[in-house]
Amino acid sequence: MSNIFTDTLQGKSTERPPVWFMRQAGRVLPRYMKMREMHSFQQLMSDPELAAEVTLMPVDDLGVDAAILFSDILVIPQALGLKVAFPDSGPVFENPFCKLGTIPGLHFDPTRLQYIYDAIDCINAREKNYTPLIGFCGGPLTTYLFMAQGTSSNHQFNDAISLYYNKHEDVKRILAQVTDACIEYAIKQCEHGIAAFQIFETYGGLLPSQVYLQDVYPHMKRIITAVKSQGVPVIYFPKGLGAGLSHIADSGADFVSIDWQVSLPDARGLLPQPIGLQGNLDPRLLAIDNRETLDAAIDNIISFWEKDRRLIVNLGHGITPQCTFENTKYAVDRIKNIPRKKSGLAKD
Repeated sequence: MSNIFTDTLQGKSTERPPVWFMRQAGRVLPRYMKMREMHSFQQLMSDPELAAEVTLMPVDDLGVDAAILFSDILVIPQALGLKVAFPDSGPVFENPFCKLGTIPGLHFDPTRLQYIYDAIDCINAREKNYTPLIGFCGGPLTTYLFMAQGTSSNHQFNDAISLYYNKHEDVKRILAQVTDACIEYAIKQCEHGIAAFQIFETYGGLLPSQVYLQDVYPHMKRIITAVKSQGVPVIYFPKGLGAGLSHIADSGADFVSIDWQVSLPDARGLLPQPIGLQGNLDPRLLAIDNRETLDAAIDNIISFWEKDRRLIVNLGHGITPQCTFENTKYAVDRIKNIPRKKSGLAKD
């Protein structure tokens, strides 16, 4: 079925840009916070019926044009045999590589991910009006950083980066193994009926771009190729890559998600057509009281869309705990209700 999100992915003309937000299924939603009073994050993620309810919640409460599977990028380390807890403060690994001082051999058990495929089935069974579902995985580097550091408390992963250089051959082995697991995971999501797939390389900018492009990017391309072979479009989010965006034109991704540190016009200069762009509203603007500042930022994005229709409106990263439901809903409504004459589609 046709939908403004899938139409844009396919290069079709639409009367406005589609909009969805990373981390939209959670934090900012009052109904989600009530569910969290009764269930842990792990319970919500692991129970297919609960995961389906949370996944579709922002479609009803915010009016976004796509849903993203309620899950976590760290299900892959769990399927590789690592123990990960999800307290409110963020994920914590029991025995991260940096604590062990070595990088052990790991075994991928795909059966540990069955509950996620069951959740996708539940979501598709519930959704009557066809809201496209986005599946996802973490990028190889980002997944490794969590496995090595054990927590994201400072978002710098300094010990994991040191281990990356000190145990380079072992890290290369783990990157390949994570990639293999991600490929099987992604293909299974495709088989269960996702409409698009996003790869979150959230910490891609923590390595020098030339190191990332040499060591990690080939693995990223393998994941993208595997998903595209299933006929599913891919969105690639290499946060922090900066000018390195100019070197990923051959990734095979249909869209590249842009962080807020790079303007959309600059990103377009680094990434040629027909690669589409996704982004890049600063999520911190959804936490402020000044609506004029938020309006101006949205207007800049809409102005870019008027010149380049290969755009999906999103954030430059995920919704933060400081964002308010009111501002988030306001932003979605404002994007969805741009005047038809402003969109260039007014009729005489």
